[in-house]
Amino acid sequence: MLESQPSRVRPAAVAGQFYPADVGQLQSMLTDMLGSKKPYTGKPVKALVVPHAGFIYSGPVAASAYQAIAKQATQIRRVVLLGPSHRVGFHGIALPTASAFQTPLGMVRIDQSALAQIRSYPQVQDLDQAHQQEHSLEVQLPFLQTLLNDFLLVPLVVGECPASQVAEVIEALWGGDETLFVISTDLSHYHSYETAVKQDSQTTQSILDLQPERIGYEDACGRNPLNGFLLAAKDHALKSHLIDLRNSGDTAGPPDRVVGYGAFAFTQP
Repeated sequence: MLESQPSRVRPAAVAGQFYPADVGQLQSMLTDMLGSKKPYTGKPVKALVVPHAGFIYSGPVAASAYQAIAKQATQIRRVVLLGPSHRVGFHGIALPTASAFQTPLGMVRIDQSALAQIRSYPQVQDLDQAHQQEHSLEVQLPFLQTLLNDFLLVPLVVGECPASQVAEVIEALWGGDETLFVISTDLSHYHSYETAVKQDSQTTQSILDLQPERIGYEDACGRNPLNGFLLAAKDHALKSHLIDLRNSGDTAGPPDRVVGYGAFAFTQP
C-alpha cells in the first residue's frame, strides 16, 4: 500500500502558497473557477496547454481549459503532464522515482509502466531533485483530481531539451483516447500590460499555427515542453483552439509588471 511507503510519495510542495492547503477552501475555489466557465461543446480533447501561476493569478484561465475535458472524465485514464523546471538546471527530461504525488485532495498514482517505457531514452533520466519543489506540475493536479474519476500520472519535468527530443518522448506515450497530454506554461513575463498583450498575441498565433520555431525564450517559460508538444501535434494533424488569453493584470496583479496566461485545447482531426 502507498501509505506504508511514505518515502516513495512526493508530498505537496506549494500547497498554502500557490493554492490553498485547506481541503475545504481548495475544493470551494476549484468549484467556483470551474463552475464559472461556459460548457465546452467542441470535439474530444487530446491535449491542453495551461498556465501554472498561483491560483488567484492564473487559476481562472487554467480552469477554462480544464472545463473542456469534463465530458471525458470516464474516458481519460492517463495524464502525461509536462512542465518546465524552475529551480533545478539540467539537460533532458526528469522522471521521479516516487510512486505517487500528494496534494491536499489525496494521492495521484504514477504510471510506472509508462516511465519504464521511456526510461531508456538518452534524454530521459531519474532526477527527483527536479520534482521536489517544482510547482509547474503540482498546481495542475487539483484540477485533474477534481475533474477525472481515476487516472494515472506521467509527470515529466523538462529542462534544456531540443523540441525534437521532447516530441520523441511524447510520441512514445501518445496512446489513444485514454491518454490526455497537459502542457504547463506561462507566457511572457514582467512586461507592461500593453507589451504583454502584443507579445502574447503573437505567441498565441504561433500555438494556433503549430509553429514552435516562432516561440522563443522570452515568449513562454515552458517553451521546451510546449515546442516539443507542438511538433508532435503537427505530426498528428491536431487542431489548436484558443480558450482563454489573459494576464495577471486582468486577474490579481498590477498592470505594470504582468505575466501572460493562455489556455488552449487540442483536438483530433
